[in-house]
Amino acid sequence: MTDSQKWLILAGLLAVGWLVFLLGPVLTPFAIAALIAYLGDPLADRLEKLGLGRTAAVSIVFAGMSLVLISVFLVFVPLLEHQISRLITNLPVYAGWIKEMIVPWVQDRFDIDLKLIEVNKLVAIVKGHWQQAGGFAKTVLGSISKSGLFFLEWLMNLVLIPVVAFYLLRDWDIMVDKIRDLLPKRYEATVVKLTKESDLVLGAFLKGQFSVMLALASIYSIGLWIVDLDLALLIGMVAGLISFIPYLGSIVGVAAGCMAAFVQFHEFMSIIPVLVVFGIGQTLEGVLLTPWLVGDKVGLHPVAVIFAVLAGGQLFGFIGILLALPAASVIMVLIRHVHELYKDSQLYSEESEQPRIMVRDQD
Repeated sequence: MTDSQKWLILAGLLAVGWLVFLLGPVLTPFAIAALIAYLGDPLADRLEKLGLGRTAAVSIVFAGMSLVLISVFLVFVPLLEHQISRLITNLPVYAGWIKEMIVPWVQDRFDIDLKLIEVNKLVAIVKGHWQQAGGFAKTVLGSISKSGLFFLEWLMNLVLIPVVAFYLLRDWDIMVDKIRDLLPKRYEATVVKLTKESDLVLGAFLKGQFSVMLALASIYSIGLWIVDLDLALLIGMVAGLISFIPYLGSIVGVAAGCMAAFVQFHEFMSIIPVLVVFGIGQTLEGVLLTPWLVGDKVGLHPVAVIFAVLAGGQLFGFIGILLALPAASVIMVLIRHVHELYKDSQLYSEESEQPRIMVRDQD
């Protein structure tokens, strides 16, 4: 590859990045649709192997995914909103428990004089904002009703995302073959190899780790509901969905669950069932969920995931958040490829010539 070709490729990448920055709001529904198509393509391929046509397989997969999304919005969003409202209402109780139990223990244990901010004022501010908003669903509906332009944009995206996702899912394999056919034959094998590795890395997180997160969220929520915890769904969902960071999900879940249990039941023995629930969840994750759903596939490091999402949002907004994980997986694979090339190069393998020191024997 000549220097002019390298500069041309670099200019093309910069131009693509600039277009993504400019067309971010327009590209958002297409990025969401592409993500849905990417997640649904393996299921459609499996149905095709069973003898179904591509259109029939895509229709079944698309109907199933649509049913899941509709169920989430119709069932879980109102439940979460109800539990958040209950949490906001009980904030003074939690604040009083922290002030009476946690603060004195920290001061006696570490000999620190904690000068806290006015907890009551903070609670009043949070409750005021939540009551003014009236909840997530009411806020969204109110915004839609007040702005006709926003309503039209929201309605267009609502219609555009499933339509684009359906056609992308139906023609996914065809588009992949056409893109491969456009690759320069000299670099086709390398590009295909890197693409498969990127798909493995991204799939390990989106399909494997995300499945583990949902499974843990379900286990925690059901377990806390069995022990009759009021905020079972809220605590279980939060702990499960942040479990992609090792130990963070269990730490946050145990801390929030124990606090909620003690405030609700007013006895220390009530935290034991909460510890049992999270202990069972951690055991199932290590023994069953991670080996079964993720296996030995190499996923993105949690720090890389957090940095990619934050950097994408800072640079390109919401579209950057959607494209962060695919871009991070490709970058990580490219870094590994460059590392392999370096290890195989003469720069790494050639032994450096050390100056020889002649030692004269003394008689």
